[in-house]
Amino acid sequence: MSESFENKIDKIEKLLESLNDENLTLSDSIKLYKDGLKLVNEARDMLENAKLEITKIGEDSE
Repeated sequence: MSESFENKIDKIEKLLESLNDENLTLSDSIKLYKDGLKLVNEARDMLENAKLEITKIGEDSE
């Protein structure tokens, strides 16, 4: 079962909080940034798929 959109958003928010830590090393910052980008892209894909599904539902009801 895939992770929900809401869980991905929660993870992104936690990553952002972690990136604000002044004691974070550069390599850890880069890893968190990469992880965040991956989550953002996955969430964006989920939104796009939902948009397509809603559009299809609207077309089918006409």
